[in-house]
Amino acid sequence: MMAASLLRRDKKATAARLMADLNRTDNSSGVRQLQELLDAVLNPEKPAADTEALEWCKCLVAGGDGFEEFRATVRSYDNATLCGLVWTANFVAYRCRTCGISPCMSLCAECFNNGDHTGHDFNMFRSQAGGACDCGDGNVMRESGFCRRHRLRTGENVPSIPRDLLMMSEMVLPRFILCIIQYLRDGYVEPDTSTERDLQKVLQQLEPQISFLEELTKMGGAMRTVLTKILTNQQTFKELSMGQEENLYAKKNYDKYLSALKNSGLVSVDEKAQGDVTVGAEGGAGAMALLGTTGPGSPDESSKEDDQDGGQSVGQRKRVKLSSSTKDPCIIESLKHKCFLEELLFWTIKYEFPQKMVTFLLNMLPDQDYKITFTKTFVQHYAFIMKTLMKSHESDTMSNRIVHISVQLFSNEELARHVTEECQLLDIMVTVLLYMMESCLIKSELQDEENSRHVVVNCSEALLKNNTYWPLVSDFINILSHQSVAKKFLEDHSLLMLWMSFVSFFQGMNLNKRELNEHVEFESQTYYAAFAAELEACAQPMWGLLTHCKVKETQEYTKTVVRYCLETLQIWFDAIGFVDEPAPNQVTFHLPLHRYYAMFLSKAVKCQGLDLDSLLPDQEMLMKIMVHPLQIQACLSEIHSNMWVRNGLQIKGQAMTYVQSHFCNSMIDPDIYLLQVCASRLDPDYFISSVFERFKVVDLLTMASQHQNAVLDSEQERPMLEGALTFLVILTSLRIHLGMTDDEILRAEMVSQLCMNDRTHSALLDLIPENPNPKSGIVPGSCSFEDMLSAVADFKAPVFEPGGSMQQGMYTPKAEVWEKEFDPIMVVLRTVYRRDVQSAMDRYSAFLKQFGIHTGNPWPPYKERTPLHPCYKGLIRLLHCKTLHIVIFTLLYKIWMDHPNMSEHVLCMVLYLIELGLDNQVQDNKEDEEPCIEEHCHDSWFPGTNLLSNLHHVINFVRVRVPETAPEVKREAPPSTSTEASSYGQNLREAQVFSLVAERRRKFQEIINRSSTEAAQVVRPKSSSTRWVPPGTPPQLVTEILEIRESMLSLLIKLHQKLSSKHNSLSASWLEDMDTSRHAHGDGITAIERILTKAATRSCQIKRSIQDICGKVCPPVPPKKNSPTDKKAMDKEERRLRARERQQKLLAEFASRQKSFMETAMDVESPDTEAAMDLGASEMMESEVLYDCVICGQSGPSTEDRPTGLVVLLQASSVLGHRSKNKEPKNLPTSDEEHIYPADTCGVAHDVRLTLMQQFFKDSSCLQSVSIGWDGGVYVQTCGHTLHIDCHKSYMESLRNDQVLQGFSVDKGEFTCPLCRQFANSVLPCRPGRGTEAGAWHTHTNKKACLLVKEVEDLQEKLGLFPTESNLSKEMELVIKDIKNTTQKKYMDYGKNPGSPDNDFLFMYSVARTNLELELVHRGGNLCSGGASAAAKRSCLNQLFHVLAMHMRLYSIDSAYNPWTKLTQVAQNKEADGFDEERPEVPMLFRDVPSLLIIFVLTMPQPLRKEHFTCVVRMLYNLQFTQALTALSTRFSSEERQAWSNSGALKKNAANSEKSFETLLSHVISELSQDKSVYKVNIEETTMLSSSVWSPQSIEFSLQQFCLPFLRLSCLLQHHLYGDNLTGCLAEEEFSSLAVCLGLQPSNTVHSASCLEWPVGAFDLVTQWCAEVTGLSQLHAEQSLTLLVQDPQWAAPRLLQLPDNYNIIFQYYHRKACTACKKVPKDPALCLVCGAFVCLKGVCCKQQGICECVLHSQHCGAATGIFLLINASVIIIIRGHRFCLWGSVYLDAHGEEDRDLRRGKPLFLCEERYRVLEQQWVSHTFDHINKRWGPHYNGL
Repeated sequence: MMAASLLRRDKKATAARLMADLNRTDNSSGVRQLQELLDAVLNPEKPAADTEALEWCKCLVAGGDGFEEFRATVRSYDNATLCGLVWTANFVAYRCRTCGISPCMSLCAECFNNGDHTGHDFNMFRSQAGGACDCGDGNVMRESGFCRRHRLRTGENVPSIPRDLLMMSEMVLPRFILCIIQYLRDGYVEPDTSTERDLQKVLQQLEPQISFLEELTKMGGAMRTVLTKILTNQQTFKELSMGQEENLYAKKNYDKYLSALKNSGLVSVDEKAQGDVTVGAEGGAGAMALLGTTGPGSPDESSKEDDQDGGQSVGQRKRVKLSSSTKDPCIIESLKHKCFLEELLFWTIKYEFPQKMVTFLLNMLPDQDYKITFTKTFVQHYAFIMKTLMKSHESDTMSNRIVHISVQLFSNEELARHVTEECQLLDIMVTVLLYMMESCLIKSELQDEENSRHVVVNCSEALLKNNTYWPLVSDFINILSHQSVAKKFLEDHSLLMLWMSFVSFFQGMNLNKRELNEHVEFESQTYYAAFAAELEACAQPMWGLLTHCKVKETQEYTKTVVRYCLETLQIWFDAIGFVDEPAPNQVTFHLPLHRYYAMFLSKAVKCQGLDLDSLLPDQEMLMKIMVHPLQIQACLSEIHSNMWVRNGLQIKGQAMTYVQSHFCNSMIDPDIYLLQVCASRLDPDYFISSVFERFKVVDLLTMASQHQNAVLDSEQERPMLEGALTFLVILTSLRIHLGMTDDEILRAEMVSQLCMNDRTHSALLDLIPENPNPKSGIVPGSCSFEDMLSAVADFKAPVFEPGGSMQQGMYTPKAEVWEKEFDPIMVVLRTVYRRDVQSAMDRYSAFLKQFGIHTGNPWPPYKERTPLHPCYKGLIRLLHCKTLHIVIFTLLYKIWMDHPNMSEHVLCMVLYLIELGLDNQVQDNKEDEEPCIEEHCHDSWFPGTNLLSNLHHVINFVRVRVPETAPEVKREAPPSTSTEASSYGQNLREAQVFSLVAERRRKFQEIINRSSTEAAQVVRPKSSSTRWVPPGTPPQLVTEILEIRESMLSLLIKLHQKLSSKHNSLSASWLEDMDTSRHAHGDGITAIERILTKAATRSCQIKRSIQDICGKVCPPVPPKKNSPTDKKAMDKEERRLRARERQQKLLAEFASRQKSFMETAMDVESPDTEAAMDLGASEMMESEVLYDCVICGQSGPSTEDRPTGLVVLLQASSVLGHRSKNKEPKNLPTSDEEHIYPADTCGVAHDVRLTLMQQFFKDSSCLQSVSIGWDGGVYVQTCGHTLHIDCHKSYMESLRNDQVLQGFSVDKGEFTCPLCRQFANSVLPCRPGRGTEAGAWHTHTNKKACLLVKEVEDLQEKLGLFPTESNLSKEMELVIKDIKNTTQKKYMDYGKNPGSPDNDFLFMYSVARTNLELELVHRGGNLCSGGASAAAKRSCLNQLFHVLAMHMRLYSIDSAYNPWTKLTQVAQNKEADGFDEERPEVPMLFRDVPSLLIIFVLTMPQPLRKEHFTCVVRMLYNLQFTQALTALSTRFSSEERQAWSNSGALKKNAANSEKSFETLLSHVISELSQDKSVYKVNIEETTMLSSSVWSPQSIEFSLQQFCLPFLRLSCLLQHHLYGDNLTGCLAEEEFSSLAVCLGLQPSNTVHSASCLEWPVGAFDLVTQWCAEVTGLSQLHAEQSLTLLVQDPQWAAPRLLQLPDNYNIIFQYYHRKACTACKKVPKDPALCLVCGAFVCLKGVCCKQQGICECVLHSQHCGAATGIFLLINASVIIIIRGHRFCLWGSVYLDAHGEEDRDLRRGKPLFLCEERYRVLEQQWVSHTFDHINKRWGPHYNGL
């Protein structure tokens, strides 16, 4: 009971005592005490959630010290040289391809930033599955990339650790780990009986314990060594794992573990011996005794296994004998755990890889001994892992966790080699892969559906659909990347055979059958699973193996692989029952065996110098091999010819995926190469006829003008023929595997992609196939991607038009590339969409036009090819075989005769083939001699096989079979005559039709029977013609004989005439004066000339023939009987002309109609609209203003009953409020030291001012002394279009009923302008135009100032007449309501009693102020540019003023408080104020002058005469000037003040003293000095400020600057009310120019004081104004000073200044915790206006259901927010209830965005883009320029 007493004591003390006991030499009692204590503490029967045990362990391990101090001590002995930091998904890490040895290398941010990677190819990435930092591991990365900390090999100078420090750990931890294992054993229930939740619960309870282990691993190398000893010590495990005899609990616990082992289908060896129990038969008929079952690998082939296969196994199919019988069977079948580590891993797997356990196991990896043991353990459990994975419901998560571990183990070549040798890793992997796929096999229906013995994977199984096999394949590819491992694989023949049988499971999967009747009802989307499976499970391992077969020394490997490929192919042909013809209407895109064979062949010839023939099978096998790849090519053409439409869209998807950039080099390229190999070795006539038969166009190849096609509809014939010819051109001209170097391939790929479209750098990287050019890690001796790119392309930097789309940096082909390298064949091969071919041709013709090379419609240029590798010379025979020549001849004839279904493309391809033939002559001429015996035979079309000699061979007669109805028929002739009728001597064309098919069959028989030697294979179409009449041929075919008398040459020359539509387009001597240089580019005419020139230079005979033909050339001779065709040729020209005329007429008519429509509906160009839009000028017209309604198209005035309105967008804006005094923008903080202070912004300054006033003055007076609307003001903008308000209502109704998804909300009144589609949300009524009084209204007057002042006063006295109730007034009220609803309540209520008329009044005139101020900002902050800026035409200020004025006339200003009197009169009696309310009014000097101007204008009756407006401006200018003087005087030092006061006083009696600033200044100073307090404040400060001396010039300048904002505003207002033009001027002259414009002074004098015009004595008035200030008793001096000095100058609004490098923002903000919720947000965002850091979409910071970004946008920008999303580098705009993705202002070195940081390349600020963003913010045009808006539902 010793332990019990210990338990009660203080933990630390106990630990310290035990520690001392154990350190004695005789420590037995200490050991015993400790064991008893541990028995009590670590009792697994206690609930795991009990933390007491954990506390004890911490104390014991620390041996009496605090755990923290202990940790620090142990860390100081850390001798690790690796970083080994483990991270989980979503962690941001780096990968540097320059430093990596393994492609999986990764670094944590800290190690990356501390290493030197300048100029390296690195990127940042978000980890998908988790990973670990490789810094310091020389096996995975080059040492030069290590960071400073791990470069130093810190391990050497660390002191060795004192023994007793970790002694307690060695004693306590084994028990602790056992305890965890016992909990795991206890908590485990088989998944079928439990829910996932039960397992999760066990894990949650164990979380603190596992975290403790994790903490220990982080203490560094010393502690890891202790843990490794414990985890791998077999003795400890033996002693502890079973539990002592007497402990019942432990025994039971151990039994649980054994049963769990059993259930896993993993049996320990000793049990196996007892009686070969087959446990876990549910594993399916698995590969060999994989999981302890007697599998089909055992001799007991037909054991009962198959029946338990869940019906998956197909009958008693013959399985491939798996090699397990030859390997040691206990690799996989038994698991016997010998140490803690093994059992821990076992439970980790059972619990499906909990994240915490994975991290713990990985954290230990820096320890070398652990790493080796753990890797072996992992391999030992590999089969079990995969089995668990297949059963798991969470296979995605589990896959990630498995790879997280395996990638750390297998990327290291040393380790991988070690486990391959010791643990048979390769065998395990291949066997497990086989086992995995065997669970989802189905019978293949390819070829012989009934009797097929072949099985394929079923692509709709979850295993394939969800990529469950991915972790396994990824590990396999990973270990094959190590040369030593790959060699082992290639040397092991039984393994290779196994692998081939694995690959054959994919051969022919996802078979498509063409739907001929109904459209398929369910489109299966399994095809993507199939393509992914072939790419990942077959192709990637293949590329991995190929990288190790690059040199002569590895020849043997290649030979072996090729041999096994052929064997497996033969097995496959037998299994599907293939003889010679493919089954019709079937295609599979998956032939991995063919592709393995092709790629190893290609490598053998290209890199290893092997002889091709030694690797090829016999002819018969070659014929078989060629069938399926050819079938795919024909089906591609069928799919594009719409023959598979009934199979749905997915079949097009397959055709596109097959050629897509990630797949093409593993799919279409090997297929075409294989066909090229077959073509080079098989008989060319056989091959060519096979092609045309596969493409189903045999029937079309007849000389007759009509034919019957048994297999194609007529509209499919042309595309299929084009397909067949294009395929032949590709086959004979593509050189990717036939002799091009890797650099040439890269160049060709790059050029073809760039020719289709300009590409961004990343798109190009993505589009160029990875093999043979890996983009990462440059292969020595090959050209890098970047160098090649700069050689073929020019960089087009992005251009920015405000309002244009955001462009990216693009690469575009250089001119010489277009000229010399554009290869349309490569383009056709690489296009996924057919439109890309057209795009390339359009770009090519644009280039030719631009450089004046060719102006018409060019044909695809012909490109010289790289020479063929000698092995493949046989390919050229295709171009020199009779069958092809007959086809060419026939097609040339048909095109010349205008037969149906011919096209320019057909001719183009035919010419291409002729030219290829001319360029590639067959070297040896022996073959040409052979057929000479046949020369006199009547059935031979051509004398030989050489194209040159056949070109000029004339064919006189041809016999064809045509339908009776055909024009060629001249008499009834029974079909039987076809054989005898050879009276014309030359071959019958009809026989030739069949000869294609017949020849092929005959050759096939010959080759198979080996009956004759190849030499005897001479074309004998005649004899065979009767034998092969296709079944079901309609009887009414008759035989006709056509007289042709043409050769290919003569047809070419006649086609030349036809194309150039001249009869003698080629004169007899044209060859002599031909310049060949212009032949490279042009149309068909050029192509024919080029061919004729080439042929003539190669043979004198041809040259003579050409001259003969050109000499006696005549119009085309139709066959004798063929009168219709005769007519055809004659009419053709005429018809063409007529069609052209008809077209012209139609076009003209259409144009005139369109014009009249535009005129009626839009009135676009008419002068009226100009006037209506330039509303400023409109008042000048005598008559009423007319408006056009863009909905009903009528034009008319706006009337009281039927008002017209302007389409406007009302939006709240805080742009003005964000202005600050400083012209430079504020910097975005990127460290904790930097901050942004908002106190100096315009909005804050005005708020402070108003609050201060409201403390001391009468509320109603305060509300007229300032403007609000700096924050949350309402800005009104229009597109300038007008509409009737009733039309608008019906338009809104129709929008409401429109079900189309709109980007706006009709219920909120939003719509788009019906004419220009600009976004809008209200209609501003136009007041009816009264043109009559306009004349009088503008006239200049000579009235005296005092008279005008009186008139203005009288006008103000006039009470506002309530307008009569009319439609117009109703609409005006509605607009006012709209305006109020635009902004939030808080931006409207500034008064003490919200909702009062005063408040309303303030809001109304502030709307006018906001709009004027914003227009000033848009004009650049001044009026120097003058002119009715572009905005003026679209300005709605005039109409807005009228609406506001009408509303404000409802409030009359009480005359007692009218500021006008104070402005223009000196008050008589002072006593009257005595009985006033407790609070005074705001002194005139504190009031905001522009606000007063707007109040006066809006409250006087409209329209206001201009003389009155000028009068108001003059009076207010006096006040503004006086305010300027007072503000200035406060900036003087007291001495200066004294001096100026005295000097001015002397001039007081001069004549013009009232207009001199000196006298007035002195007067102001003396008046304000009466109450000493104003100048007393901060005397020290002012002296500091004014170190400069004030001269009269500097004073004058300051006064002008102070008054300018008022003048600008007045001028702008005058411009909008009266349509006066704004004259431009220089910035220096702005003041005087505005003064003249406003009529303050007649000519350009400069003095600000000369503009003054006092209505009464200046000094009296100023005295009165100053007295108001000095008389304030309760105001403190500082406060009155603040109110006196108002500075109206603000800099333009700017967004924050961002750092140049995005990484600075990212590193600081992506880990920063949110200020509100103190957590690191998942999606952090930054406000670019004020720098606030917010959580995007974060639930943590929601308030009343509104997320933080939306809240912030309301608070900071009155519902407009600009946010930078840190993790995506993009900017989003929130505008009201909508948002849009704006794009990114950070671009990489290639001018590209990197949305979501997917590529992770370094990004730099693009100043132009940022300026565009700022411009859109300031001009409020987000709504108009950005198109893709969506509602955010407050969720951002």
